Amino acid sequence: MSKEIKAVRLDEVLGEMEGAVMQRKRPGRIRVDIEADALPTLLQLLKGRAGYLHLSSISCVDWPEDEEFELVYHVWSYETGVLVSAHTRISKQSARYISVYDLYVPAGFFERDIYEMYGLYFEGSPHMEKFILTEWNGPPPMLKSFDTEEFVRDTFDWKEYNPDWLQEIVAKGGGIVE
Repeated sequence: MSKEIKAVRLDEVLGEMEGAVMQRKRPGRIRVDIEADALPTLLQLLKGRAGYLHLSSISCVDWPEDEEFELVYHVWSYETGVLVSAHTRISKQSARYISVYDLYVPAGFFERDIYEMYGLYFEGSPHMEKFILTEWNGPPPMLKSFDTEEFVRDTFDWKEYNPDWLQEIVAKGGGIVE
């Protein structure tokens, strides 16, 4: 199928989505801003009618001043070489959103990562347990409100680290000298 026909299909699909705002960022890159409740429908139409078969990633941005998370779904068309980034925002109050695992299986990995790092739960995703931070008991570490230094001070005991090998280096004039 030609790129022109697929491009027309993409324009038709986006035209059907009420409230969707499209920006052509540069050749091969399109940004779509859409309401959270319409995003799964948009993704389904992009995959089924416009050939966007590959979910490259799902990104999350913490907007603390707005009390929102922004989710960005990056979908790729192999036929046209165009990447669509679908942006939506959801309230941090609920910190829940619907999984698109049934549409794009790789979403399960991205959703699990976002849940672990931001605390945003995806309903319907098959794997919402910890994966990387299995021993972590602190708050989600990617939130902008997370203070790494404060967490370390409150969680760990400070121990002076000055092993023999480092003392030898310093004695010879190397290493870090205060």
